[in-house]
Amino acid sequence: MKTIASIIAGVLLVGGPVGAQDLAELMAKGDAADVRFEADEALTFYLPAEKLAPEDADLLVKIARQYIYRMGELGSVTAKIESGKKGLAYAERAVKMDPRNSDAHLAISICLGKIVQLQGNKEKVQASKRIKEEAEMAVKLDPKNDYAWHLLGRWHQALAGMNGLVRGLVKIVYGTLPPASNEEALKCFQKALALRPDRLIHHIELGRTYAQMGRAEEARKEINKGLAMPETEKDDPESKRRGRATLEKL
Repeated sequence: MKTIASIIAGVLLVGGPVGAQDLAELMAKGDAADVRFEADEALTFYLPAEKLAPEDADLLVKIARQYIYRMGELGSVTAKIESGKKGLAYAERAVKMDPRNSDAHLAISICLGKIVQLQGNKEKVQASKRIKEEAEMAVKLDPKNDYAWHLLGRWHQALAGMNGLVRGLVKIVYGTLPPASNEEALKCFQKALALRPDRLIHHIELGRTYAQMGRAEEARKEINKGLAMPETEKDDPESKRRGRATLEKL
């Protein structure tokens, strides 16, 4: 795994002065690395592209995604959080450049979600309000954004399954318990699936919600459907791990 300093050094060496780069070529090469989930390689093209198009919200979202991808490859929690925060900063810039960009709002929600996975319950609860608001804005701007529906489902799923201690923290942060339920989680995951039935993460999280509701047969059906699908996205291995863990408890 390259350090951020080495990536920047590589950026400065790619094909000479940044100003001489062809933006379309840089984007094409970055996109090719992005689909292979090679974050460091993608950044060596996206970062010089940013110099040429610093207000391109779509590019800023792509850069944010690479910093999130890097989190799984880094060794320490501190390094992972630092990378996540870099991604969040790019996502926030993207929203500033284009407030009506659904993927930019979604990127904020994803970055926050990834960061708080490495933190305690207090940080999770404090971030949950913004995670939900950004996902809701993403859906409002683009009702066909399946992953935004997925994140809303995860929000309802998490709050519906929280324990007594976390409920107390939620009351402190929100002032009251916000409306959240497994039923709403099901609706969100089903909307996500209607849009992208080829994404295994939707099947597995729908199944995990059924499991949380005590509907074991339906849970097994959806989780096994997701487990049988090929891994095509960065988070698919982790999604399958969660699905298998849930099956073991049924």
